[in-house]
Amino acid sequence: MRITPQRYPRVDDPPSKEHGLLDVTMLVPHTRKIAYEAMEQMVKQAIHQANQKSSREILAIPDKATEEEKHDIYLKTGRKLFAYFKRYCGDPASTAYQVHTKDYRVVGREQFRNWLVQKGRMNSGWRYQFLLFDCTRASGRFRSVSSIGTAEADFNAVIEFTDSQTDPLSLYVSVKNRRNTMGGQDWPKAIQALEVMANTDKNRVGPYCCVFAITMDKGQRHIKMEQRTKRPYSHNTEVWLSDFLWPFFANYTYEEIMTLVLDVLIEMQAQADLFSEIEVPETVLESFGAACREKGLIDEAGIFHDPHKLVCFFCG
Repeated sequence: MRITPQRYPRVDDPPSKEHGLLDVTMLVPHTRKIAYEAMEQMVKQAIHQANQKSSREILAIPDKATEEEKHDIYLKTGRKLFAYFKRYCGDPASTAYQVHTKDYRVVGREQFRNWLVQKGRMNSGWRYQFLLFDCTRASGRFRSVSSIGTAEADFNAVIEFTDSQTDPLSLYVSVKNRRNTMGGQDWPKAIQALEVMANTDKNRVGPYCCVFAITMDKGQRHIKMEQRTKRPYSHNTEVWLSDFLWPFFANYTYEEIMTLVLDVLIEMQAQADLFSEIEVPETVLESFGAACREKGLIDEAGIFHDPHKLVCFFCG
């Protein structure tokens, strides 16, 4: 499919870093600010929805759980930890080299904390995706806001130009936590997939602009360029960083948004332990060790004794 530059107003200032980007001064501005109390409720809702999608916790022990029930949860968690160990080893050779001669308890604790970090990042991704969507919908700036929820895009927002005779602009938004969520080699395919979706949307009226919304990286906005040719992957796709993103959609600054979230977390008394402070239950580690022993990865002393066997395990 041949993609041509969309006919919407662009910044015409060659010396500027924003040359060729969407000229947002031609769009209708915010006319009000969402009430602080309403924002607090949206933050709480976003935290709740994110926890339902992907909890930050690994060990979710019910308050009234018996000792036997806790023991069963720990055993299952140990087996899940073993599965995580294999699935997310990264570089099989380097991991096997690092783990070799280490006690399974040491490795288990390290993997458990790595797992917590991963779950925390996933949870934050969902939190700010939900919050950005709700802020966009509540801002009153947009003609319509609708959830898409596909692999290519998270939501669509239609906004009017100040010239009421002009067809509105459709924004197709893919929300990411940070720019490094995707590797350099992944950007071209993601950009193409998002733009094909926008280009083939039969319900769209007027031009479109595709946006990768980066919720927690400071900065303004830019277009992704091919490293070799310095040509844009797409003239219609922009990367919006947090200092530009939040004021555009929510009429709140990035710092104001993060302060709001912090205040709500304090009010909710959310878990605040550093990952290094979290103690891994011994039963979880024993279950992890038993799974390692079943695969012949550790010796009688509980030591990872054969790095070549680890490579076979990770690659198998």
